Amino acid sequence: MSFRRVVALSGGVGGARFLDGLARALPAESLTAVVNTGDDFVHLGLHVCPDLDTVMYTLAALGDEERGWGLTGETFAALEMVRRYCGPDWFALGDRDLATHLLRTEAMRGGETLTTITARLCGALGIEARVLPMADGPCRTMIETVAQGTLPFQDWFVRHRAKPAVRAVRFEGRPSPAPGVVEALDASDLVLIGPSNPYVSIDPILALDGIRAALSRKPVVAVSPIVGGRAVKGPLGAMIPELTGAPPTAGAIARHYGALLRGLVVEHGDEREAFGVAIRATGTIMKSRDERRRLAEDTLAFAAELVP
Repeated sequence: MSFRRVVALSGGVGGARFLDGLARALPAESLTAVVNTGDDFVHLGLHVCPDLDTVMYTLAALGDEERGWGLTGETFAALEMVRRYCGPDWFALGDRDLATHLLRTEAMRGGETLTTITARLCGALGIEARVLPMADGPCRTMIETVAQGTLPFQDWFVRHRAKPAVRAVRFEGRPSPAPGVVEALDASDLVLIGPSNPYVSIDPILALDGIRAALSRKPVVAVSPIVGGRAVKGPLGAMIPELTGAPPTAGAIARHYGALLRGLVVEHGDEREAFGVAIRATGTIMKSRDERRRLAEDTLAFAAELVP
């Protein structure tokens, strides 16, 4: 079976790289990305959308492959001056990256929605896939820590390097899904969840009104972000035992998404667990753009086997 309309839920570096593979494996008009905005925040007066920006830069082949975020060949002269002025330098804004935040902030102050702005920025970068923020209104991810109280996500993740142990994750704000999000899900043949952190990259999307109901009517396949008991990138490997008391395994990802999933793609060797859902083992670590495309193709082929 070939899928005419695919929606991918995305957040973080792994999600963006998987989207890049999908964009190369599918016709441009077939793919819609719904991107987490729970980690958006205002810094130095600028509206910063880390996950949206990572998706845009990755799809436009402009992202820094080694860091996983920001632009390749970036400079940080403005940040150096912020540091010299003793300003808040804990969040690294690159010089060219600043252009994205400046234009977005100016447009939002002029009354434009994040959806409209994102479409314009993607068009300017030559991105053919449709990229939607999950919501136009704020839905802030808050991390309840054991020792330092509740921290906004970026404070916990960047300023504190995700070191404070996590007690719970919650979201402030209940915006409606952005225009086109539910409609894209309703029109889709398949929904994919990238190898993103489920707690802070995907759950903010799932928390929006109508999203879980829309997903319950569609085949949903996820890619595990856990490989051999470790997170491929980021703090997920510590968050799973902190939040559930269970070890960080691909099975923990399947249990987290539960009845939403029709299938789960895991790394070779991780299929030995008991999942209670259909499993496909393949190589899930994406070290190159070719590996991203191969993972996307393997995931689509697996999904085709699950859909009547």
